[in-house]
Amino acid sequence: MSDINDTEFDPAAEAEAQAAETRAAEKRAESDDLAPLDAVIAERDQWRDRALRAAAEAENVKRRSETQMNDARAYAIQRFARDLLGVADNLERALQAAPKNAEGAEAGLVTGLEMTQKALLTAFETNGLKRVAPEPGEAFDPHLHQAMMEQPSTAVAGGGVIQTLQAGYELFGRTVRPAMVVVAAKGSAAAPANPYAQAETPGGNVDAKA
Repeated sequence: MSDINDTEFDPAAEAEAQAAETRAAEKRAESDDLAPLDAVIAERDQWRDRALRAAAEAENVKRRSETQMNDARAYAIQRFARDLLGVADNLERALQAAPKNAEGAEAGLVTGLEMTQKALLTAFETNGLKRVAPEPGEAFDPHLHQAMMEQPSTAVAGGGVIQTLQAGYELFGRTVRPAMVVVAAKGSAAAPANPYAQAETPGGNVDAKA
């Protein structure tokens, strides 16, 4: 006698199959529930990316605008500034030629020249025009200085500025006129200190045997 279904019924396997099907159904339901949230997150990321791009573009526009404004301002006053440099040069020459120990009316004149020069330089600074006058020993800067001559020096190393012949000026980082300078020739170096320098007296020599 044969059974209709020869397969032996396994209750444990049937229960496991039903449990697996239930879990799969729960996952599908959970996935369906999270689908709207995933869409919201994706949209949020998209808008955040757009906002970052817009902010970066706004910053670039701001920088370009500032550069263009500075260029326009510099162009507007550059010619006028060059004309005023002649006035500044004349004031400096007048002060260099003025007596150092002036008295009375001469002292008042010198003081007036000094105050005028100070006011003029302050006006230059306020409008972005800066005076360039390197001190002896400063390194030569080809962007700001113009070497008028080279000469050996025992006080300044090679490539350093020995003297400023005429002050230069820069406007918003742009050189309006380079400073004319004398530069120490290659191979120049400061002379070694003289151990007897403090013992020397004017008009006499040190007696090394004393």
